[in-house]
Amino acid sequence: MAQRIEDHAIIGDCYTAALVDRAGTIDWACLPRFDAPSTFAALLGDEHAGHWSLRPSDQHATAERRYDPDTLVLTTVWTTDSGIVEVTEFMPIDAHRATIVRRVRGLRGSVEMRQTLRIRFDYARALPWVRQIGDDDDPALLATAGPASVIVRGIRFHADDHRHLAVATVRDGDVLDTVLTWYPSHREPPVPIDVDAALAHTKDWWHAWTGKTRVEGRYAAETRQSLLFLRAMTHAETGGVVAAATTSLPEDPGGERNWDYRYVWLRDASLALASLIAHGYQDEAKHWRGWLLRAIAGDPADVQIMYGIAGERELPEWELDHLAGYAGSKPVRVGNGAYTQYQGDVFGEVLAALHDARELGVEENADSWALQRALLGYVEEHWQEPDNGIWEMRGPRRHFTHSRAMIWAAFDRGVAAVEEFGLEGPVDRWRSLRDAVRAEIDEHGYDRARGAFRQHYDTDEVDASLLVLPQIGFCKADDPRMLGTVKAIEDDLRVGSDGLVLRYRTSAGFDGLSGSEHPFLACSFWLVEQYAASGRIEDAERLMDVLVGYANDVGMLSEEVDVATGHHIGNTPQALSHLTLVAAADAINRARGKASGHRTRIPQRDGGTRSWTGEGERAGTPA
Repeated sequence: MAQRIEDHAIIGDCYTAALVDRAGTIDWACLPRFDAPSTFAALLGDEHAGHWSLRPSDQHATAERRYDPDTLVLTTVWTTDSGIVEVTEFMPIDAHRATIVRRVRGLRGSVEMRQTLRIRFDYARALPWVRQIGDDDDPALLATAGPASVIVRGIRFHADDHRHLAVATVRDGDVLDTVLTWYPSHREPPVPIDVDAALAHTKDWWHAWTGKTRVEGRYAAETRQSLLFLRAMTHAETGGVVAAATTSLPEDPGGERNWDYRYVWLRDASLALASLIAHGYQDEAKHWRGWLLRAIAGDPADVQIMYGIAGERELPEWELDHLAGYAGSKPVRVGNGAYTQYQGDVFGEVLAALHDARELGVEENADSWALQRALLGYVEEHWQEPDNGIWEMRGPRRHFTHSRAMIWAAFDRGVAAVEEFGLEGPVDRWRSLRDAVRAEIDEHGYDRARGAFRQHYDTDEVDASLLVLPQIGFCKADDPRMLGTVKAIEDDLRVGSDGLVLRYRTSAGFDGLSGSEHPFLACSFWLVEQYAASGRIEDAERLMDVLVGYANDVGMLSEEVDVATGHHIGNTPQALSHLTLVAAADAINRARGKASGHRTRIPQRDGGTRSWTGEGERAGTPA
């Protein structure tokens, strides 16, 4: 049943999302929130797990699809021997209900369109009670199970072996709307929506949002599309940015590396903050900062690496044994046990992101700075502890060099807050600890024999996360130690003819899991950024062209890619992939601007000194 991961396009309302494949099937949707139990889950099993198909009856029909420019309104044109129809699919913005609209418009001739609807609530564990409640003029199908109901209006469905079918012939000029709306089962069904008004409002909303985007350069289109996906994965009310819209799409098809990514990682969300601010979205950045301050409020010792969309702290991991998994990849997981891990790098990522916000004009307030001081106080007490690392290793805790560098960044941003912005804090102590962490990394995190930084203090392996060190200002991109690290990563971690980058060598056995994985797209985008910053502009653009070429027909990227087949691997759309695409494009713009004498307005930290690259700007002054 499941289509390839790259066959999917996302539609969403900034509360949740649905995935539509090239064959016209919605095979994944969790309503009414990203992390709610699924209503359609065929992506993780088969059609019996729930799906909604809309396509011509002619199995030889061909389809071409695209988003309406600068929106998440998906348009598919189906061509058959008898005619052509256009299908428009979207989730209305500001509908205050999780609603999916599928509109068919006849363009030429006549086309018989067939819909198959199989609703399965609670990850396909709840077979709903389905009944007709409308009449011939206004047909409506109501499905209920436990706390959830959906009502489907616009066309009459008839029952057929635990599914519902509808067939209609659409001629030139005809318009046929089918609207599915989720609502709590203890309430009355919501009134029908005005589809024309909802479509116009949704397009206007997306156009207004994308109209604020500041982008330039060779990869402007990819940057705009990535920022749009990031907005789609940002919850409209809470400001939490989910890591992906899916769970359990495998890193190793057929294996156990299947995780639930429908939560908010502090690391990913911090990077999202930087991307949004740098491209003109200060309101969204303030919204996210509000989420962050609420989520981590309280005792810094209780800070987690991830939270629920509203800041929930309990994300227990359990398995859905009744689902076969995508391509037979079991287990299918809900929740994520990594929320209990200690990952020291998140302190650096959060404090660096909030410092970026200060530098780019987001005003600090007494409460937010007090919380940052509390975080730094916790780091002062615990900075020497080993952790599970950025990749959430399920093996023993270690002193990962990337984590140690992010601890350095935490103290560095504390020092900068006092020195550059006049905030109150024990700057001498923070400066001393920053220097101590640097000395430790220089002694234990650098392999002098190989001339490269190491993954952690007890190995000679390298790790792609080391490419972040220049980005946070720990060293310059052209530092000989960094150039040696790049050489080691090129030797050990690049695979395939295009040279995409693995996170680390799973054969080393540090992660506590069986099986292997594919190149992690964020790591390859980090390498693009490193190439650009160290003067290898042609290499940066060559690799960037390969990476953006892996995006599907609507610009989506998942977590990883199979270089042998080009297939997407892992959860999708992956926020970190799109975030690092934006950063890589910005790095190329900076490098090209520097080479041509043109100076861009995107900030870059360089060797520990934050500065603007905009013409006539001074450090700390927003563009």
